Amino acid sequence: MKKEKEDKKDFQEGIELFEEKIDGKHHLLVNMGPSHPSMHGIIKIILELDGELVINSEVEIGYLHRAFEKTCENRFWNGVIPYTDRLNYCSPIINNVGYVLAVEKLFGLEIPDRCKYIRVIMSELARIADHLTCIGAAAMELGAFTVFLYAMKAREYLYELLEDVTGARVTNAYTRIGGLKADLPNGFTTKTLNALDKVKEVIKETHALLTGNRIFIDRMKGVGIVSPEDAIAWGFTGPCLRSTGVDYDVRKAFPYLVYNEMNFEIPVGENGDNFDRYLVRMEEMIQSIRIIEQAFEKIPSSLPTTEGLEYEPAKIIEMAKKGLVPEDKDTLKLLLPNTLEGIDAEKIRDICSSDKSAVLEPKEEVYTNIEALMQHFKLIMNKHGIRPPEGEVYFPVEAANGELGFYLVSKGEDKPYRIHVRPPCFAILSALPVMIKGLMVADVIPTFGSINMIGGELDR
Repeated sequence: MKKEKEDKKDFQEGIELFEEKIDGKHHLLVNMGPSHPSMHGIIKIILELDGELVINSEVEIGYLHRAFEKTCENRFWNGVIPYTDRLNYCSPIINNVGYVLAVEKLFGLEIPDRCKYIRVIMSELARIADHLTCIGAAAMELGAFTVFLYAMKAREYLYELLEDVTGARVTNAYTRIGGLKADLPNGFTTKTLNALDKVKEVIKETHALLTGNRIFIDRMKGVGIVSPEDAIAWGFTGPCLRSTGVDYDVRKAFPYLVYNEMNFEIPVGENGDNFDRYLVRMEEMIQSIRIIEQAFEKIPSSLPTTEGLEYEPAKIIEMAKKGLVPEDKDTLKLLLPNTLEGIDAEKIRDICSSDKSAVLEPKEEVYTNIEALMQHFKLIMNKHGIRPPEGEVYFPVEAANGELGFYLVSKGEDKPYRIHVRPPCFAILSALPVMIKGLMVADVIPTFGSINMIGGELDR
C-alpha cells in the first residue's frame, strides 16, 4: 500500500511538470513525436492542450540534419547529383533534373530535344510515385490500410520502370550535366503505357474507397483550413497552395524543358483543407499521365540500337580472361552491358550536349580512343573537372511538393562555391501550428500527412 501511494505521488508530480496554468485553466504540454510513423521519426510537435483541444503548438525540426549544402560544396559538379536524390527521396529524379537545369543555366548549355522529353517523362513518373506515397501513407495513418496497399502496388509498377531506365529503384542519380546517364531502353514506351493503365485503375479504386467514404470525409473535410492569402504569405507552393484555389504551378508560370508544348490542366481546390489537398493530388496524377502520353507521342526518335546483336559468351569470356579489349565496338557493348547499354556513342548524341567542356565522352570511346580517355580524365580529376563560368543562378522546377529551387554560386572552379536549396515543404511545415490551432489531437495526424513533409529536403 505504501509503495502504491509513493507511485501515485510520483505520477502526480510528473504530470504537474507538464502542466501550465493559463487563464485559470490547466493546460497539458504533450510531445508528439519524433516517432514513426505519424511524425516520420524526425519531427516533434510540442502541443499545448486543453483536454484534447490544441491551444497552441511548436514544431521542432532538425532531427535529420544532413548538411546537404555544405557537403555539396566539397564535391565536383556532377558529384552533387547523388546527394540530390536524398532530398525528396519519394521523387528523386525531379531533384536530379532541377539541379542539372540550374548548372546548365550557369553554363549556358543547350541540350538535345530528346533529352528534354525524357526528363519530362521521368519527372512525371516520379511525381505520380510521390503522390501515391503521400496518399497511401496518409490514408494508412487514418486506418485505411487497404488504400496503402493499393498505392504501394501502383508505385511498384513505376519503380520497375525507373529501375529499367536508371538501374535503381529509389536513388536514381539519372541526370548528368548536359544530358542523361543513358537513353530509354528498348520497349520502354509500351511497358510504360501498360503500367500507367494499371495505375489509372488504382486511382479509380482509391476514389471508390476514400472520396465518398463518410469516415474519411469527416476526418478530412473542413480540417486544417488555410486561406489563399495566408498560403501565399507563408510561401506555400505545390498542391498545398493549389488546394486554396491559387493556380500557381512552375511548369505553367515559368515553363522549362518542353512543358510549354504539353496540354495539361492545373487542379485547384476551393477550401484549402485536408480533403482538397487529397483531391488535388489525385487529379495531378491523372494530369501527369496525360503529360507522359503526350511526351511519348512527340519525342524525337533515337538512332538504331544494338538490339539483335549475336551474343557469343565463349568469345567474350576468353577475351575478358586475357584482359583484351575488342576492336569491334559491337562486341565491346556485349562485353560490358552494364556500363554501355543506352550510352553508346550514337545514343549519347541524342541525349547529351556536344559541349566537351561539360559532358563526358561516350564509354566506348573512352575504352578504345586515347584522346577520349584523356578528355574523360580531365573532366573527373581533382583540380580539373567541369568548370562553369563565374556567376550565380537560381532555377526552380515544380516538384511533387511545390517549387523546388536551386541557387548556385560558381567561382569558375571544379566545385560549387555555394549551393542552397529552396525546399517546398519547409514553408508549408512552418505554418503547421496555425493549421492545427483549435483542432483536436486526432486532427493533427491527417493535417500533418496532407502536407507531405519529406525530411530529406526539410532538414537538408
